[in-house]
Amino acid sequence: MSLNCDELTVAVNGRTLIRTLNMAAASGMFVCILGPNGVGKTLLLHTLAGIRPMATGAVRLHGDAIENLDRRIVARRLGLLLQTHDDAFPTTVLETAMMGRHPHLDFWQWESPADAGIARTALDTMDIGDLTERLTTTLSGGERRRLAIATLLVQNPDILLLDEPLNHLDPLHKLQVLRTLSALTDDGKTIIASLHDPVLAARFATQILLLFGDGEWAFGTTDEMLTAERLERLYGTPFATWSHADRNVLLPAL
Repeated sequence: MSLNCDELTVAVNGRTLIRTLNMAAASGMFVCILGPNGVGKTLLLHTLAGIRPMATGAVRLHGDAIENLDRRIVARRLGLLLQTHDDAFPTTVLETAMMGRHPHLDFWQWESPADAGIARTALDTMDIGDLTERLTTTLSGGERRRLAIATLLVQNPDILLLDEPLNHLDPLHKLQVLRTLSALTDDGKTIIASLHDPVLAARFATQILLLFGDGEWAFGTTDEMLTAERLERLYGTPFATWSHADRNVLLPAL
């Protein structure tokens, strides 16, 4: 397994949001985390990335406890897309994307033309290849989001943790991002992403993690997890099945 968490508990301010989570995410899996606001999706991703302490349990990357690994090694195995990004200093789009190469460079080593080529390819993949010289402070919310994802692609970790990667994106680019992530699983990458759209989760995810916010969770295949009954319990509103083309789609009932 690429990433394992065993008996992992996530808590904040004395409140247990996720209790003794057991989850194994293998190479090639696309795991989607679903749940309403405030149930711990972001806190879980930060805990899996090793930047937030766990209340109990363990997180392992390729079998190694994450707290025992050098952070440079962690950054080569695992990358985290934050929910928001603050640009403290003016940098260009290309310079920002190149930051993804830092875990692969030795101390004081400068980026090579090959590194720049990797960055330009990632920017092209995210449809912002024509913005390389733009300052990040001049980008729209959607363009900045796609730059953050491109930077993660430049980092090229085995495991990608993404906190609401579709924030600020229009329908075309939402599908573009999810298709790109899905293609990475074909190359053996592991994707773990929080989303707010069960329809898109049904289309792209292989496994679903449901977080209920009271410590309870459910993890299984997409078909097992995405039922009207489970989603109604998760979101507190009825869901109904709608037929479109050759597939059924679960949507909130009118």
